[in-house]
Amino acid sequence: MSEAKKRVGLYPGTFDPLTNGHLDIIQRALKLVDELVIGVAKNEDKGPLFSLDERVEMVEHECRSLADQTKQLISVKPFDGLLMHYAEEIGAGIIIRGLRAVSDFEYEFQMVGMNARLNPDIQLVFLMADAAHQSIASRLVKEIARLDGDISSFTTPYVAQKLLAKIKQ
Repeated sequence: MSEAKKRVGLYPGTFDPLTNGHLDIIQRALKLVDELVIGVAKNEDKGPLFSLDERVEMVEHECRSLADQTKQLISVKPFDGLLMHYAEEIGAGIIIRGLRAVSDFEYEFQMVGMNARLNPDIQLVFLMADAAHQSIASRLVKEIARLDGDISSFTTPYVAQKLLAKIKQ
């Protein structure tokens, strides 16, 4: 009997900034795969507050202890271009997407059909955000921080510190 193929999952996103909702999806995605690649999208169209390098660093920082706790391989890598091409490049058989609301589902539903036509061998798996995190969106966390609101329940202390420093610049 041959050794089972390693299940590589890809969790893509802009992560501008990383939120507790993202971390919830990462923790649950680890239960589905042997290796998780967190793909930080360049995505200049969204006009990110943080540079690509800053976003990669924040995700790496927050995932370091998670990797130690779970003893699973988690890597954080930047990417630019078509998601399916990147998934193929890293050998991912699963793409993980988080859903918060019906509006997320509508957008993701359209993407599933397109991505399946590009590569039907890569499965898209949707994880619902935990109820405690369903309202968290990076865009809203940035807005609350800009307006001097308390963001401590939406992200980690490390990311909150980086976000507040960036807004003061």
